[in-house]
Amino acid sequence: MSKLMRTSCLVLVACVAWFAVNLVTPVGPPVLLWVPIPVGALLLTAAFHRTARTASLPAPTRRFWGHLSVSAFLVGVAHTTQAIDVLAHPGVGGAYNGPGLLIFDSGAILLILYALYRLPLTARSAGERLRVALDGGTVVAGAAVFIWHFQTRDALGSDNRGQVVGSLILGVLALVVVLAVAKVMLSGYEFIDKSALQWLAFAIFFGATSSLLQPLLGPDRPHLMVTQVGIPVVCCLASWAAERQRRATRRVVTVRRRPFSLVPYAAVVAVYVLLILETWNAGHGDQKMMVVGAVTLTALVMVRQVAAFVDNGRLLARLDHGATHDALTQLPNRSLFGQRLQQALAAEGAGRAGRPVSVALIDLDDFKEVNDTLGHEVGDLLLVDVARRLAGCAGPEDTVARLGGDEFVVVLPGADPAAAGRAAGRMADALRAPAVVNGHELPVSASIGIADGRTGDDPSVLLRHADIAMYAAKQQRGTTFLHFDETMSAPGGDHAQLRAAITDGRCFLVYQPIVSLDDGRLAGAEALVRWDHPEHGVLPPDTFIPLAERTGLIVPLGRFVLTEAVRQFAAWHAQYGAAAPTVLNINVSPRELREADYADFVAGTLATHGVDASRVVLEITESLALDLGPAVATLDRLRALGLRISLDDFGTGSSTLRLLHDCPVDEVKLDRSFTQAPASDRAPVAAAVIQLARALRLHAVAEGVETPEQAEQLRSLGYRTAQGYHFARPVPAAQLTEWMTGPPVPAQPSGLAR
Repeated sequence: MSKLMRTSCLVLVACVAWFAVNLVTPVGPPVLLWVPIPVGALLLTAAFHRTARTASLPAPTRRFWGHLSVSAFLVGVAHTTQAIDVLAHPGVGGAYNGPGLLIFDSGAILLILYALYRLPLTARSAGERLRVALDGGTVVAGAAVFIWHFQTRDALGSDNRGQVVGSLILGVLALVVVLAVAKVMLSGYEFIDKSALQWLAFAIFFGATSSLLQPLLGPDRPHLMVTQVGIPVVCCLASWAAERQRRATRRVVTVRRRPFSLVPYAAVVAVYVLLILETWNAGHGDQKMMVVGAVTLTALVMVRQVAAFVDNGRLLARLDHGATHDALTQLPNRSLFGQRLQQALAAEGAGRAGRPVSVALIDLDDFKEVNDTLGHEVGDLLLVDVARRLAGCAGPEDTVARLGGDEFVVVLPGADPAAAGRAAGRMADALRAPAVVNGHELPVSASIGIADGRTGDDPSVLLRHADIAMYAAKQQRGTTFLHFDETMSAPGGDHAQLRAAITDGRCFLVYQPIVSLDDGRLAGAEALVRWDHPEHGVLPPDTFIPLAERTGLIVPLGRFVLTEAVRQFAAWHAQYGAAAPTVLNINVSPRELREADYADFVAGTLATHGVDASRVVLEITESLALDLGPAVATLDRLRALGLRISLDDFGTGSSTLRLLHDCPVDEVKLDRSFTQAPASDRAPVAAAVIQLARALRLHAVAEGVETPEQAEQLRSLGYRTAQGYHFARPVPAAQLTEWMTGPPVPAQPSGLAR
């Protein structure tokens, strides 16, 4: 508690004690009863001013509290003039509202209204605006009943015209303030701390209605006024509101949907209590029973509504949590992480300019092996364990989130490079201990990339830098974490840019003809992906496919390739008929085949474009064929649909008869290393492969043919189709149409680079 707050509390305690003494019998000069008012108002002005000067608060918040500081000063002046008027006219007591009180109180109220009006409110839908309007109308109607009953009704019976006008003006202004406060409280708390606004609203409401209690003092205490203790109470409550706002400057405020507010129900209850009291004192028996019955029915309906609202509130809370948190680990998800990062980088406020902010991106090493060997259930449990460890390393301001797969990210507000390095070290230490999952002891390690920034930086750039640093750390086995520096930026090394390229059209396809060796005509085409990088130009697949494999982006990238290739294949056949390629070859990764819905996706794509499944060949590598695991079921389903499977780069790995027997393939592609070997070395291997293919009823294709001599020798050995730079390099779809509209395109010189 600040010194100002403690002083305000001491003033209130002294005021209440002195007022209580004077309730029993008048003690001391009457002026002492009024002294706490200007003292409390000055302390409140200072508290508001201090909050308005808090640099870490947003500009709308500082402006709001600045306006309130002036309003607090005007309240002090208003009631100081009231004290002077009352002391100068002994005996008038609470019935006197002088011009000074009316002018300065009106000015203070108008300034409060202006401050509330300038507050940006949370955006609402039409239905929510209607709800706020109805709730606000309920609160104002309830307040109007109390103001009429306790103040305006009696004032209208006065012979003093000035008293009547003053009472009406203050009553109307009080209602307007109640409406403004209700509107802000019911609309949301985007720039003002929730608890601060609630305490402030209570203080304003108490100040606006406390004079209604004046009749309770009775006519035999003309020296006492509720204002004498009411204003110090208001000052203390409002000072506490300012204190709460300053304490909230370092807290992240998340605006959540609220299913209902108790404020309008409180207004209804208060009015019904007043109705019961009045009816019990003045009504007849029948009236009392009617009132009790009406109040009981209303109370039952209200309780029923509140119960329904509470249930809806629980459902909304679950929906809000599900929309912003990862279902598996319960950590914030990518959406909430983005909000937290933007808040951390917001440069609003002089104290936040240039404040350091770091982002640490964590990727588990060899997590795919856990999924492949032990199954996804063990992998999921391992992710939960990792999330628990990372969350245990986070500070109160940090945000630990899961981006997806085995990628986690931590926002470190206020952390300079040294502090971010220490945090990354703690995370690495926490992950170093093996995890015991379903009886399996699993080693855990991670690569961590750190991007160091400051408030005002672009969040997407900071995340991209962390991504680059993380993959640089992963490439340096044994290095746990690295800070980003500009030397790390390299072609194909940017995870975030590749993700964007897949969706914004910077990834595109080229097609390499598969040619009939007998007549040189087009027999098929292999679809190959390229990336048009904004800085490094067109990149071949070997510069970014490994990145896509590691990050899981190979799944959306592969689906883009399949969809676009099938679409283009259908367009060729619709336009060129029999002259179009007979088959379409598409490369598929192990990661894609492990997707449970991959076969359904392929079937749906073929059906959408009307392509016969037997015309599509999916190429897999030997490494995948040697470790099919769950993917073998997907290959079986694809073959059942009619697709053919080709074993790419055959002969480079552990090719065996058992592999060809066990792996469900229809075609083998002789690797370019054998095609381009010297003739004396090439012939025996190429002949063995074609004989093996014939024995197993497999189609054989030769890759990497670069010279006429190679093509002729392969044809003589029995190969019917081949591809390579001797025939054509990979070309855009439009250029491949030259093969379909005329004689075979002449062979290209050897040695061209892709």
